[in-house]
Amino acid sequence: MRSNVTFLSSGLKIWAHLYTPETSNGRTIIVGHPGSSVKEQSPALYARKLADNGFRVLTFDAAYQGESEGLPRFLENPAQRVEDFKSAASYLSNRPDVDPERLGILGICASGGYVVSAAAGDRRIKAVATIAAVDVGLQIRAGADGKQDPSVLDGLLETAARERTKAYSGGEMGGFPIFPATEEEARAGSQHLFEGWEYYCTSRNCHERSAKTLTWDSIDRLATFDAFRFIKMISPRPLLMITAEKAVTAWMTHDAFAKAGQPKTLYSVPDATHVDLYDRERAVAYGVEQTTNFFLNSI
Repeated sequence: MRSNVTFLSSGLKIWAHLYTPETSNGRTIIVGHPGSSVKEQSPALYARKLADNGFRVLTFDAAYQGESEGLPRFLENPAQRVEDFKSAASYLSNRPDVDPERLGILGICASGGYVVSAAAGDRRIKAVATIAAVDVGLQIRAGADGKQDPSVLDGLLETAARERTKAYSGGEMGGFPIFPATEEEARAGSQHLFEGWEYYCTSRNCHERSAKTLTWDSIDRLATFDAFRFIKMISPRPLLMITAEKAVTAWMTHDAFAKAGQPKTLYSVPDATHVDLYDRERAVAYGVEQTTNFFLNSI
């Protein structure tokens, strides 16, 4: 059963879905969406499958995105994204049907970085799992593959600075496109770029509320964010990180895992890509199996 719920995060109303299993195993999991995504996309798929396995699951739209409050629309603010997860934990910890001592968290893609940052300082979160985790700050600085020319970031920061100045004097804060405009442009880029475009911009999993642009003042906020800096503070709480063999972002998960304390577990889905972990049946089944076993044995 899925119900609509809301909670406050820094004074903003966050719209969420709460999945209640037919037979509960007593555990509750918060599931976060990738950057630009919404709760109806990959989080819903994982939430339904985890609920089938007995978990109560909360998914939500980040502030400034989806159905949730916040202006300007499509701002990606790492500090607020981290706060959203802590606020979700506060909301659940005050529900009479939730055992706050059995609360876990799962982040997909960008949320894989945000949940690590949130859990590092929030001891209410008893276990942490990530799927295709990305440090969005590192991605802005170095690119998804870590090979981005430094001049790219310089150009982005210069534009963000001009847009901030313009907005302060009464102009409208502009935004930049996240995805190519056409299939032809998407195919001309990397395989990772094409898969992202296909997932978000075609019938594969397009959603009317997912972000296709981000505001320019997202750039300097992202550029100074370090998602995995305090990953060691999660220990001695358990950590599970799942990536994919062919994920261009796998290096971020491997680097973060090396810095984490014990207990920790790393899995790589064979012959799968980053975006496969969003919705491809075999990759998702693997992720659900591993996260189910992990949370059952951890909280």
